[in-house]
This record gives sequence, C-alpha cells and structure tokens, in this order.
Amino acid sequence: HAQAVMPQALPRWERELGVVRTDWTRQEIMEVYHTPFIDLVHKAATVHRMYNDPTMVQRCTLLSIKTGGCPETCNYCSQSTSWSKSTGLKAEKLMSVDDVYEAAMRAKKSGSTRFCMGAAWRGPSQVGERQWDRVLAMVKKVRSLGMEVCTTLGMLTPEQARELREAGLTAYNHNLDTSPEYYNKVTSSRKYEDRLDTLEAVREAGISVCAGGIIGLGEGEADRVGLIHQLATLPAHPESVPINRLVAVKGTPFEGHEAPSGLDLVRCIATARVVMPRTVVRLSAGRLDLSVADQALAFMAGAHSLFDG
Repeated sequence: HAQAVMPQALPRWERELGVVRTDWTRQEIMEVYHTPFIDLVHKAATVHRMYNDPTMVQRCTLLSIKTGGCPETCNYCSQSTSWSKSTGLKAEKLMSVDDVYEAAMRAKKSGSTRFCMGAAWRGPSQVGERQWDRVLAMVKKVRSLGMEVCTTLGMLTPEQARELREAGLTAYNHNLDTSPEYYNKVTSSRKYEDRLDTLEAVREAGISVCAGGIIGLGEGEADRVGLIHQLATLPAHPESVPINRLVAVKGTPFEGHEAPSGLDLVRCIATARVVMPRTVVRLSAGRLDLSVADQALAFMAGAHSLFDG
C-alpha cells in the first residue's frame, strides 16, 4: 500500500510549482533537470497549462537581413569572417527596406505573427548611420503590418536600444549561448558581461528581452543548468527563451560536434518551463532534424513557438 508523500517532504520548487521567482539556486535547477524524464515532462506540462493555452503555438519567421562578414569568432557560426574561407560563405550587403517588407508580408500570409531580423554584426556601432537608419526603417515598416518585430543585431548601447524602441521594436534577441564558465570555449571576441550589458540596455529601454542558448557546443549538463540559472536569475525573466540545438556547419571549428538527442533538448525545454513559468520557450534551430515525436514532446514539455522559414 503506497503512502502519499507529505507536502513538507517535497523540495521548494515542487511545493511552489508554477510560482514565478528569480531567486533560483543552481542546485535547485540541477534537481529539476535531473527529475526522471516522464515526471519532468508532466510537471512542465502542468506549469505550461497554468499560463498558456496548450493548443496554441506561435509561428515565427527569421530573416537574415545582412549575411556574413561578422568580425566575431563564435566557433559554431558560419557568419564569421574567421572561417569564411572554409565555409565558403561570402559577405552580403544589408538588404533594402522594400525587400524586407515583401518578405514580412509573405511571412504574415503564411501564418507567422512574429518577424525576426538578424544582421551578422558585432553591433550597430560597427556600421555607419545610413545602415542603422535603414534597420530602424525596416522595424517601422514591418510593425505597420501588425506583426511582432524582433531583431538580433549584436551588442547595443542604451541609446541604440531606445531608438529601436521608438521605431516600434517588440523584442530584441541576444543569446547567452551557454553558461558563464563555458563561454570562452565558444568565442574569444567578447565577454559574457558584454551580453548581459546588452540585455540590460534592452530591458531598460522597455523592449521585450529574448535570450536563450544552444545545446551541443560540447558543454556538460552543468553548463546547460548554468545557462538556465543565468536566465532565471536576471532581474526579470526574459519574455522569450529560444532553445537551439546545434546545427554543425562544415568549415566552422565546431563542425565535428554531434547534435544532442531530441530527449536532451526536451529535458532542457522542460527545465526552462518549470523554472520560468511565464516565458515563451521557443523551439528554434535544429528543429527540422528532430522526429515528429520529439517535436511533439517538446511542445508537451512547454515549448509554444517554432521558427518557420
């Protein structure tokens, strides 16, 4: 005859399942992460239903408005000039406002409600005023379609963040990639603190923060937990957390890295959902390589956004 577990015997995170808080410890998140898989997915699905309609999934479209030629040295990324010879990716010019607007209209027609524009820059400070003004014009134009508009343009100053806000930007994406401890294995051209400073500038400007990471960079489980801990202990949880599964690109230093299993990805999504109950968890890069069953598990575990195009 099984005995019921008394509530006081449960750890705090189980007693307070679904409570939004920013005082998580790494140890607590490690416990969540190592919860037996089926139980973890069940708990994540329970939290998901507290704040979201489980039948709804947001479709997002991501467009590269400026491809290649990035001076950063991220070991996983094909956009870096450091590996352009081995990847064969040539730097392109910034797209025109009209071409971006047409792409956004197509995305809206196909069912996307969020349009994200990415530029392979260290940040807007590396380009001239004319290019920056063109990006601000893109934001205004896409916003006029009634879509959510997100950009990912590298490091921002507080002033640049305010200008994006005034142009109508909904959200700014700036991924932390991994834990602070593992970050120097991923890139040597910037510091983790630089990422956090940009997130602070975005938050201060009143723009929604979109910040997540990548699994499959050679990190350990402690680094996955460290990434989620970093996000969950920001002054406010990010509005949006994309969880990416490495897509190894030939010619980059990480070309030989094996992508983590679908179940590892689901475990990360479920942990993020339990720890950040209100956050939109986005199933991002690497989704198309997953089985339909793994994708279904990811949505069951609390993801409710996907990238389409």
